[in-house]
Amino acid sequence: MCSFKNCVLLALGAWLALAQGVAQGAGYVDVLDLPARPSALAMHSPLLDLARAGQRLVAVGQRGHILYSDDAGKSWRQAEVPVSSDLSAVHFPSAGQGWAVGNDGVVLHSGDAGVTWNKQLDGRQIGALVLKHYSDLATAEPDNEQWGLLAAEGQRLVEEGADKPFLDVWFANDKLGYVVGVFNLILRTEDGGQTWTPCQDLTDNPQGFHLNAIASTGDGLYIAGEQGLLLKWDERGQRFNTVQTPYQGSYFGVIGQPGEVLVYGLRGHVFRSTDDGASWQPLGSDLQVNITTAFLGDNGRYRLFTQAGHMLQTLAGDSPLQRVPQTEQSPIASAVQAADGALVLVGSRGVRVLPVE
Repeated sequence: MCSFKNCVLLALGAWLALAQGVAQGAGYVDVLDLPARPSALAMHSPLLDLARAGQRLVAVGQRGHILYSDDAGKSWRQAEVPVSSDLSAVHFPSAGQGWAVGNDGVVLHSGDAGVTWNKQLDGRQIGALVLKHYSDLATAEPDNEQWGLLAAEGQRLVEEGADKPFLDVWFANDKLGYVVGVFNLILRTEDGGQTWTPCQDLTDNPQGFHLNAIASTGDGLYIAGEQGLLLKWDERGQRFNTVQTPYQGSYFGVIGQPGEVLVYGLRGHVFRSTDDGASWQPLGSDLQVNITTAFLGDNGRYRLFTQAGHMLQTLAGDSPLQRVPQTEQSPIASAVQAADGALVLVGSRGVRVLPVE
């Protein structure tokens, strides 16, 4: 089971592959080498993630489109982006420094709050990076079979080429961060993306499930994945350990605050833990629709959104999920609360702004 964003990326990828095939006769240029084209319709095109960069909003989506708004989503400008790969996630640990990731193993960085972007990594480099890292470990520790297996995985990535989607990105600060993606693909940087280290050996994910999302709750760093996979960073052991949950379906995201974590995903499932994942309580709803994104508002309410465009809310603590009536519904991939309190949503139809409550 792929994540919502990954399913959208796969569909867009198929469309782009067809378009590229038609364009072969006109001189094909790899999307990794083709800057995103300016488009007056960019804010109405599919967008897959949204983040705040201080007071600014930054959204990412198909064909390398990155947009930014300085008026709480009322108007948008298109950023300068060096690739046309579909982008799935964006994160700003500070107002000025941000990272975006997506198809073809793309990792982009902005040092000016999302106005311009440079490419730090792409899928043409990742296979060789993984192969060298684990081959060096295998040489240093020839009796450790794990290194040889992971080196072989690196060789497979080399042979497969650039198609290695990243699904999410998270940075603790302007230096330390992670990118995660399909088949347990996870890289770490400690220098703001100048260099990246493979971390496949640091996850309790022997079956290689997709890593759909990574997020911090303030007192824990979690990774949510398919088939019930939930991992939490163990600072002492320096690895992501399994957290047992009551559900075996895919999780699409994790959110929380100190002392509380929510994990959500397939068919409307949401679970809350207030004891570091030792126990979980379901937050029931009558919906059987995938929950794709969530955020914690300034008023202390969690807002959760579905693939069909529903909005749910719950207060911190034991309150149940409640559906919020809307005059319009469309698929929602990401949502944030703007500086003026408005809710800004992005999805398959681009940007939608709900007024301040």
